[in-house]
Amino acid sequence: MRPEVRGRRGDPDHAHRRGETSLTRGRRSRGRGRSRGRGRSRSRPRGRRRINGRLQRIESGAAFVIPDEGDEDIFVRARDLGSAVDGDRVTVRIDDRGRRGPRGIVIEILDRAHSHVVGVFHGERGHGWLDATRPKLGIDVLIPARGRGAAESGDLVVVEVTDWGEEGPGPAGRVERVLGPSGDSAAAVLAIQVGYGIPDAFPEAVEEAATALAARGIRPADLEGRVDCRRDRVVTIDPADARDHDDAISIERLPDGARRIGIHIADVSHYVREGDGLDAEAWERGTSVYLVDRVLPMLPHALSSDLCSLVPGEDRLTLAAFLTVDRRGTLRGTRFARAVIRSAHRLSYEEAQEALDGETTPATERDTGLREDLRALLEVSRGFRDRRRARGSLDFDLPESRIVLDEEGAPIDVRRRERLDSHRLIEDLMIAANEAVASWAIEEGVPALYRIHEEPNPEKLDTLRLLAGEFGLSFPQRNPRPRDFQRLLDAVKGRVEEPIISVQVLRSLAKARYETRNEGHFGLASPAYLHFTSPIRRYPDLVLHRQLARWLAGPARAREISGEWLSATARHASAREENAARAERDSVELKKVEFMERHVGDHFDGTISATARFGFFVRLDAVDIEGLVHVSRLAGDHYVHDRTKHALRGRRTRRSYRLGDAVEVQVARVDREALRVDFDLV
Repeated sequence: MRPEVRGRRGDPDHAHRRGETSLTRGRRSRGRGRSRGRGRSRSRPRGRRRINGRLQRIESGAAFVIPDEGDEDIFVRARDLGSAVDGDRVTVRIDDRGRRGPRGIVIEILDRAHSHVVGVFHGERGHGWLDATRPKLGIDVLIPARGRGAAESGDLVVVEVTDWGEEGPGPAGRVERVLGPSGDSAAAVLAIQVGYGIPDAFPEAVEEAATALAARGIRPADLEGRVDCRRDRVVTIDPADARDHDDAISIERLPDGARRIGIHIADVSHYVREGDGLDAEAWERGTSVYLVDRVLPMLPHALSSDLCSLVPGEDRLTLAAFLTVDRRGTLRGTRFARAVIRSAHRLSYEEAQEALDGETTPATERDTGLREDLRALLEVSRGFRDRRRARGSLDFDLPESRIVLDEEGAPIDVRRRERLDSHRLIEDLMIAANEAVASWAIEEGVPALYRIHEEPNPEKLDTLRLLAGEFGLSFPQRNPRPRDFQRLLDAVKGRVEEPIISVQVLRSLAKARYETRNEGHFGLASPAYLHFTSPIRRYPDLVLHRQLARWLAGPARAREISGEWLSATARHASAREENAARAERDSVELKKVEFMERHVGDHFDGTISATARFGFFVRLDAVDIEGLVHVSRLAGDHYVHDRTKHALRGRRTRRSYRLGDAVEVQVARVDREALRVDFDLV
């Protein structure tokens, strides 16, 4: 059996990304071979602003343009997009201001985000068309007979777009590669990978460079100037199936009762030097990608799974943050150093939890002091967490899906992932390290890539406020702070509406991104935050490592970095991370849909999780899966959507289906291409 899908770890922003898009949000209808409009440039009226930015499509088919520089996002109606699709860099002309803010029209496409698209080929003889589903661009692509190659109807294919339809009826292209039948599990995940432009193999020269470094290993010269921590009890705690281990922790008890926490992060910057081939490839990828059945690393396995992985019993180079905490759990001091460690134990979260609970494990049998260290680390981590909560930091505890696959990659179970104390321990310590490095960068005036999280969108807050009121809960009318969100989450803890409120809180928050200026982190209620703890899988962390290493060698060197390059890296890393997050979500949702295919006709209990004019969504109690009950399948009445009450009401019977209602449903239909599950109400 294949290992269970692994999730991100040590990343508080991950909580803000969970649940952002539903499994079952349907695609809008489209005509075959048509784009949403023509893309000819329009003349520029005098006095009207033109803004360049990246286009981001929303479920309705409309889009927002996120400006290159710090302007407001610009709303663009579907009919005003021309031939632009999600991810394109465009010029938009601002025409007026609506309730969503500035509204504009796309007048020029500066840079196409996609030269290739992936989807299902349809057509029997002669020409056909591609239903572009990876990524979901909301278009069909015409495939002339001479461009279909060996594709058969129903195949998953990669299509090169040769004409975006700027001067004609719609996009056209040719089949470049057949991935396999649309019903094949492995081909479906490969379609997601290829569709989102995530490379698998590394260039030969990059692989050779990584292999040469791994073969060379650690030389005596590499240890010069490093703090020797090889006698310390250093441990890693990761998912059971993790292939890379880029962080490790230790604890030292000081004579005055204080404790020094060692947070060791793999010193990737020692091997991946700025400007070399490895660095260029890592910059381009931006992040590792964790699809449901495969890992697509930012660095070759010779580094990510070998030389830079903090495996037990082997000398490994680290960049360390030593946090000194007094008896009362207050952070008393921070020190950074280049170090060398030899990990004593590689623990899974489950093994670490067993040790914390007092159970005997192979590791605690071999090392009697391990359990005491883990409990002391947990105590310190709880102190960090309590202080974060006191300042208003959000603590989401949403259920995560754990998908179990068979040898062929087919899903055999969808379980809820339990959040353990061992998970919280690592998360708390990694957040503390990230904040410590952010404070250092500000105090020393060192240019850095900050992880910023801006204040919520007012319109989305209105929705949250109405929803809270429906459940008899209060939420501030103006300028809510993080602690107001946390009070709301605490108020629904353990109640049937907890997942509904939690998801809406998530949707009301802005997305975190990288920036060269510190603007704080709203979700963490942190005055300064950045990413430092995962340089194996995130390029911004590697940038921070280089800056800290330069400062340790001589503070002036760390201030010489190009601001223009740093800004470009922030934008690129944010875009690559968002692309990876979408691919990861699609791969998980795909397996959920595959899992439900074997349950067509079965009955499940669930809770209404969202309402719309076309029906309502139901989240199942037994598994973390959501499906749609379409309004057309509600017999006996005509149902109207009440937005303020989050309900569908029958005009004749006055029967209503409200957010939070418990219902029983039957699985009626599963659409793998649309990643959609349809339910009938029982």
